[in-house]
Amino acid sequence: MSEIYSHGKKHLIAVDCIIFGFDDEGLKLLLFKRKVNPEKGKWSLLGGFINLNESVDEAALRVLSEITGLSKIYLEQLYTYGEVERDAGARVISIAYYALIKSNEYSEKLNKHHNAKWFSIDNVPDLIFDHNIMVNKALARLQRKSKTQPIGFELLPAKFTIPQLQKLYEAIFQKKFDKRNFRKKIISLKTLKKYEEKDKLNSKKGAFLYSFDKVKYKKMLEKGYNFEI
Repeated sequence: MSEIYSHGKKHLIAVDCIIFGFDDEGLKLLLFKRKVNPEKGKWSLLGGFINLNESVDEAALRVLSEITGLSKIYLEQLYTYGEVERDAGARVISIAYYALIKSNEYSEKLNKHHNAKWFSIDNVPDLIFDHNIMVNKALARLQRKSKTQPIGFELLPAKFTIPQLQKLYEAIFQKKFDKRNFRKKIISLKTLKKYEEKDKLNSKKGAFLYSFDKVKYKKMLEKGYNFEI
């Protein structure tokens, strides 16, 4: 096989992962300080080169597993970046993915090991190469997808409140929603299970906890819906 294509030029193929998380402070992006030149010491997305014995999806899952310690992650291929001079180190083509993780499940030990840090989506620093372009494209994709599929739930803990859910969608769409209209819309989707227990961290009265119905959630992923408030 190598002899057949021996006249071809060599290229490096990498994956870069835009990892979104969510906590009480809002939507966040996981970044790390690059350990090698070029651009050593600058903030970067998390990524790596594709091994000869793995597909691009397998490479992205491997990188995510190594960095986060998580295996069940919402992951979607975003775009291929192949500008000739995008990487000063070599001719590198990068296949970008975006991932949604529950930040409360993310290992702080791995965070320190990889010199990684969460940044607010509103305060992303200058990144190496074309990584800021990747982040902007991933956020736009997340916004479009959240209008037709309930993927925002992938960023929430197993149990959450309606105010938490509203805060998440406000962070994704970068705008405020009317509380009454938001609750009405969410309840009308009939994908939530309500519990008798309350979260009382933010008020004495507390807010009821919910989880999503996995069966109905799967159907909505397949059929889609209209999230317009």
